[in-house]
Amino acid sequence: MKKVILLLLMLTCLTTVKAQSSRTITGNVYDADSKQPLPGVTIQVEGANTGTQTNLIGAFSIVVPNEYQTLLVTYIGFETQKIKLKKESKLNVYLKASARLLNEVVVLGYETEHKKDITGSIAKVNASQFDQAQQGRVAGMSVASPRMMIRGIASPIPQQEESYKGITENGFHNPKDNPLSTFSIDVDAASYSNVRRFINNGQLPPKDAVRIEEMINYFNYNLPAPTNNEPVAIHTELSTAPWNPQHRLLRIGLKARVVQTDKLPASNLVFLIDVSGSMSDANKLPLVRSSLKMLVDQLRPQDKVAIVVYAGAAGLVLPSTAGSEKTTIKDAIDRLDAGGSTAGGEGIRLAYKTAKQNFLKSGNNRVILATDGDFNVGASSDSDMEHLIAQERKSGVFLSVLGYGMGNYKDSKMETLADKGNGNYAYIDNITEARKTLVSEFGGTLFTVAKDVKLQLEFNPAKVSAYRLIGYENRMLNKEDFNNDLKDAGDMGAGHNVTALYEIIPAGVKDKFTNSVDPLKYQKNEKATTSSTSADMLTIKFRYKEPNGSVSKMAQATVNDKPADFKSTSIDFRFAAAVAEFGMLLRDSEFKQNAKYEEAINIARAAKGTDHEGYRAEFVRLAESAKLLSKSALAAVEE
Repeated sequence: MKKVILLLLMLTCLTTVKAQSSRTITGNVYDADSKQPLPGVTIQVEGANTGTQTNLIGAFSIVVPNEYQTLLVTYIGFETQKIKLKKESKLNVYLKASARLLNEVVVLGYETEHKKDITGSIAKVNASQFDQAQQGRVAGMSVASPRMMIRGIASPIPQQEESYKGITENGFHNPKDNPLSTFSIDVDAASYSNVRRFINNGQLPPKDAVRIEEMINYFNYNLPAPTNNEPVAIHTELSTAPWNPQHRLLRIGLKARVVQTDKLPASNLVFLIDVSGSMSDANKLPLVRSSLKMLVDQLRPQDKVAIVVYAGAAGLVLPSTAGSEKTTIKDAIDRLDAGGSTAGGEGIRLAYKTAKQNFLKSGNNRVILATDGDFNVGASSDSDMEHLIAQERKSGVFLSVLGYGMGNYKDSKMETLADKGNGNYAYIDNITEARKTLVSEFGGTLFTVAKDVKLQLEFNPAKVSAYRLIGYENRMLNKEDFNNDLKDAGDMGAGHNVTALYEIIPAGVKDKFTNSVDPLKYQKNEKATTSSTSADMLTIKFRYKEPNGSVSKMAQATVNDKPADFKSTSIDFRFAAAVAEFGMLLRDSEFKQNAKYEEAINIARAAKGTDHEGYRAEFVRLAESAKLLSKSALAAVEE
């Protein structure tokens, strides 16, 4: 009996030791000068492969093994702070700004990940080479693992292993030659959170990662909802362009019908989860698990979920299960592990097959794909995936894509999948972004109220010398596509906002962007007739279909040439203009004209409004960091 008691005591001691082998430290990080919280600050356990970042309100939580006693707190533009842990479980950290550190930028290139000879790895670049250096194309910098060092800390993002579609910016068009501008709307917001990830890691993003329309549409705008049970309402606002006051800036805002969660149709969801070896990083599959469990918490009893995974092969790990069985669904999510190659095409086919087997005729049928986009087995090219999804979407099953990770992130593939799958695309870089996408914007992310939404603008040559659409380069349509109901276009979810900006050069204003063409020799040069008596600057038409419809409806609006003073425009107009200006600077756009970081920052700061969630305040801090990185980059090039 004594031996049994002794054995039980020993087991109890061992259990106690195991339970106390680590502790959780929570806290907040603030700017020491302004006392404002800092989002995106990196907190690492010194000597361990453990780290986290602060959320939008500067809060963090990190598990620290007992054998480690020091935290490193780092943030671009601030001095790194080392914190020796004692018995405290909660910390308030105040970081001091450091202008000196922000001026120290060295571009490094390595043949391998090994840092045997850092001195021999430094590559000198001139101004024309700097952007190529970021892409890893400068001589002396290996395309295997180029890195940028900011204030002595290596960026963990090897950009050359990430893929982005090339973007050729929309230029200015003369309405006498091209009176119509036609495009599909886009509710994706992945580019903004991806750009944020780069800047928070201490480097400017690749140009092609910056899709200005997605950055603008990341934010919520206060637009009146449609009336008379219409699915979409259109709103316009006209003022001057802050980067060139001689030009006009037109904002077109679309607002989708708001539907209360309890009145949304039942959902038939299939979680399609990439569990290949590339998903093993902490910011991939572990974050996927946490994200999807938050989504599960939003489900109702009438909703149902199945889980399909793919690695070397695809498999069904949870058959369609009622939303009330949250513990069963979460247990299946928790059991997921990463390993193997990536049979993406096979997984997509199985997910669609599962969705079709449980199809709800009057419900929301959707596959939710969570991946880093690194397909390498089966159908893997963008064209293969595009064809596969185009075929599968005919079943009435929509596709949403959630992107995760860095380093081998394949943005181009995921954007293609979402575009062709009648769905949306979001990039999840932290748990706060997961909450925004899958909780705060639950209806807009998963429930479509209007599909194949297209816009076509006709400009009056008597009022407009030239115009250009800012962003939407991969959403441009031919003019005849507007009336073609077979032509696929973007979809809007419940409560979604979509904003599009046009820069307009008024008639009579000289510009450097449009060039004249010599008269034709074999054809008559017929001059377009213009109506100088009309007050219309342009007419907007937009088409959409009901979620289950096949025939589109059309509405239209006109805009007169009566621009408001920029300072008297809505805070949403001014904030969207600031985001557009910031995007053009990140892209080093040939159309940026007199754009300046400081101007974009000041406009955005004055147009934050109520900002309950803090997203606009976060944008201001992000733009400030990008401004400092841009200065540091130029200083490094000059040196």
